Amino acid sequence: MIRIGVLRLAVEPIDVRADTERLLARVAQVFGTAQSHHAYLFANARHTRIKLLIHDGLGVWCAARRRNEIINWCR
Repeated sequence: MIRIGVLRLAVEPIDVRADTERLLARVAQVFGTAQSHHAYLFANARHTRIKLLIHDGLGVWCAARRRNEIINWCR
């Protein structure tokens, strides 16, 4: 199980085609560094896709969803 202590939401849209390295660079640019047990949520400009980046203390996990999957996921 992955423990998430803090969830940070990005306020500016990002190109969700970005890979993990690019998302980590964006996290470092805004927050300084990715911290253990923190999750970072990104969305595209149309809010139809999201990516979740999670630092679990050992490495980074990246998950992606499309809008129709997000609606089903939240039910």
